Amino acid sequence: MPKIELLTQETIDKIAAGEVIERPSSVVKELVENALDAGANVITVEIKDGGISFIRITDNGCGIEKDQIPLAFLRHSTSKIRSVEDLLTVSSLGFRGEALSSIAAVAQVELITKPVGALMGVRYVIEGSKEKAKEEIGAPDGTTFLIRNIFYNTPARRKFLKTAQTEGSYISGLMEHMALSHPNVAFKFIANNQTKLQTSGNGNIKEIIYHIYGRDITAALMEIHGGNEEITIHGFVGKPVVTRGNRNFENYFINGRYIKSRLISKSIEDAYKNFMMLHQYPFTVLYLEMDGQLLDVNVHPAKMELRFQNGEGVYDCLRRTLEDALYHKDLIPKVPVAEEKPPVKPVVLQHAPEPFEKNRMPKRPEPSVPQHIPQAVHVPEPALKEKEADTEKTRPVQQITRPDVEQKPEQRPEPKPEEPDEKKITEQKPEEVPAAAVTHQMTLAEDVTYGAQFLQEDTKARRKIIGQLFDTYWLIEFEDKLFIIDQHAAHEKVLYEKTMATLKTKEFSSQQLSPPAILSLTMPEEEILKKYLNEFEKLGYAVEHFGGREYAVCAVPANIFGVDVKQLFMEMLGDLEKISGKLTPDIILHRVATMSCKAAIKGNQKITVEEMEQLFDDLMKLENPYNCPHGRPTIISMTKYEIEKKFKRIV
Repeated sequence: MPKIELLTQETIDKIAAGEVIERPSSVVKELVENALDAGANVITVEIKDGGISFIRITDNGCGIEKDQIPLAFLRHSTSKIRSVEDLLTVSSLGFRGEALSSIAAVAQVELITKPVGALMGVRYVIEGSKEKAKEEIGAPDGTTFLIRNIFYNTPARRKFLKTAQTEGSYISGLMEHMALSHPNVAFKFIANNQTKLQTSGNGNIKEIIYHIYGRDITAALMEIHGGNEEITIHGFVGKPVVTRGNRNFENYFINGRYIKSRLISKSIEDAYKNFMMLHQYPFTVLYLEMDGQLLDVNVHPAKMELRFQNGEGVYDCLRRTLEDALYHKDLIPKVPVAEEKPPVKPVVLQHAPEPFEKNRMPKRPEPSVPQHIPQAVHVPEPALKEKEADTEKTRPVQQITRPDVEQKPEQRPEPKPEEPDEKKITEQKPEEVPAAAVTHQMTLAEDVTYGAQFLQEDTKARRKIIGQLFDTYWLIEFEDKLFIIDQHAAHEKVLYEKTMATLKTKEFSSQQLSPPAILSLTMPEEEILKKYLNEFEKLGYAVEHFGGREYAVCAVPANIFGVDVKQLFMEMLGDLEKISGKLTPDIILHRVATMSCKAAIKGNQKITVEEMEQLFDDLMKLENPYNCPHGRPTIISMTKYEIEKKFKRIV
């Protein structure tokens, strides 16, 4: 058995530092929190090379007494708590007593501090947990930390740092959260000699939001107030028009601390559920105040989570507060009443019809009895002739499919000659259908009888466009089948194929925008744009700096002209932010090109018959018009026989 020995103090310090100091932003977080706990109301943070080579943090707080300085750099030394019981009521941001010790273990640290009322300040230098200098010096009230060459003595950890640009964006995000969580403190953030953020400290939250997120978001804010006997809630939330493809804009603070909580995120997203599309997230800056005894603060320094004693109460209170603001009458859109043709007289049924999707969806509570049949559905009056019914019985059944529902197609075995009565034919249960049968029902390409003819150019005259359903799906009648086209999936497929074709030939064309679309970007979004700007330009985009954090999109690829450029660009930047790992330029260009397909017309968007015909023609020219780039079907079909069977015309 190997001999057991105690680790050296230097090794212990480096191991402990690994739990606290993950990257330069960890250093900034710990030192800014210490400055806030010291009562500072003016804090300046300056970094170079993303904080890897240089960090300077200056505050006007109470300073550190001369004889207390060496003690401050020892492990588990703190002025915030005295016993474990104090953890239940701790209100300060930094209280673990590990920050300065951990920073000094992996970086070169210089401290200049002077308490209020002292004649002289003190300069203290410590590198790798070893004291190098301690001397008196002239200094203003407060404290200044200079951190150089983080992880200089632990190269194995230094090589895992990301680029200076990425590390700087982490610090930028941290400073934005600090400014939002402490609006009464004047923050200044300088990166590579450029001022990136500066707040006045006048307590105006909306002003800080403007400095960080820009004019467009600030103009779409709603102020909220709420709470109960246990919790107080106030802040700002964005109107449903402000969305992002990730949760980066969900900001919430509990007792002045920026945290992440699945419970609070779920409460926010549930309140917005009826106002946003799937995988879109809102903008919030929320402040929650509650008794510290009702919180379980996670004392692990690398985490921001905490637990609530009454999590259900917090969830309900926050959700109700947000819904009260969202369901305000000013947010309800007014739908103009258009002139319509005389409606087709509806056919009133004495009994509720069989649910249309009963056989292909999971079991759920029975729906309520509909009051009428939608006017877009025309029920033919003539009964099907017996001979036609017999002919239809021999045809394969193809059901409507939907990408988000696992399909369990109905199969009807061939009737025995001596038992032609269809009543005796038993339907196979969905769970008994083999996987191969499910796959067989998913595409039109295998339907030689109808699919191939439907897609041929010479059958165009026999196709009859019935109209648009739910402003999303187009209904087309062809012989004795109903074809349903998803306009978004179809347009997305067309754009994708066109973009991929131009990507191969490298023949891109642009369309100028007049006026250009102005984007207000956060610092991380700005860094993403700069990182991938070359790929955008190759595809036909033209983006110019417009001053501050605003950029002007002056041109877009010609095949996506006419779309909401601002929304498209924000969605693409959000997706690019999720890319991790090293990718080749060709792969990155392919990713950006694929994201341009977001310009496709959306669901719930009304288009004209002429536009639909053009889209259909473009779709039919593709080698594979059956699926969008994400694998969802663009076209599904349903037989006349199946429709009449649903209406009990065939028994």
